[in-house]
Amino acid sequence: MSTTWKARRTAGQLEDSRPVQWLGRFGDACYGIVYLVVAWLALQIAFGDKAAEADQRGAVTTIAAQPFGAVLLWVVAIGLIAFGIWQLLAAATGFRWVTGKRERTKRRLSSAGRAVVVLVIASFTLRLLTSGSGGSSGSGGSGQQEMTARLLALPAGRVLVVAVGIGVLVAAVLAALRGVRRTFLRELDLTGVSARTRSWVQRLGILGYLAKGVAYAVIGLLLCTAAIRVDPSRAGGLDKALRTLAAQPFGVVLLVAVAIGFAAFGVYSFADARWRRP
Repeated sequence: MSTTWKARRTAGQLEDSRPVQWLGRFGDACYGIVYLVVAWLALQIAFGDKAAEADQRGAVTTIAAQPFGAVLLWVVAIGLIAFGIWQLLAAATGFRWVTGKRERTKRRLSSAGRAVVVLVIASFTLRLLTSGSGGSSGSGGSGQQEMTARLLALPAGRVLVVAVGIGVLVAAVLAALRGVRRTFLRELDLTGVSARTRSWVQRLGILGYLAKGVAYAVIGLLLCTAAIRVDPSRAGGLDKALRTLAAQPFGVVLLVAVAIGFAAFGVYSFADARWRRP
């Protein structure tokens, strides 16, 4: 029996264990809370609050500012770490119910990407808790611009940044298609769920993934623009993407629509936590 096979079997057993399942689902719900706060911050930007930082870091900072914020943050941090680990286990041995090897690999890669995103948010949450301060409200955007500047300084840096931008654009298309095609429903076990509840879960998922697709598309375009103009200040993360949307004709309408989509994704995450296939 090879060491790799033993490791995969152990990971599979760990993923299937009841404590890991419960912790992972709790973390999935925490991820939904983060998106609900992001939706609220996006609405604040839409209606003129220039100080709001509408991304996951801004959401964490906003939670910290509430009564008992430190307690709430610890709960969210633990949940996100649990969710990240659950997704890593799914990336290693999950989706065994998927019959096609190619489709199973795609879903495992998606789980790996989700784990990275969630663990980055968890890392920022822990830093905020241990530093005892709110940090810079613009840290997310400036960090993205600093990374872009470093890439642009490399040989063929413009090509690298364009490649990253195209990768984000591909992720945007995949997120939108996931919503339009409703493939997210395949990961849920809705056996015995009422038709009304099933319909609401479907609508929430469609809106949520479309909103994520729009946001990713703007981020990808910002990266490509930064590369073409050799100007890292044009790059940015979710917060800058939403502000870019707000600056367009009918920007308030666009941003409100995306905020509603993020809120839908947040609520959908609760359904995902409840009915996700083990």
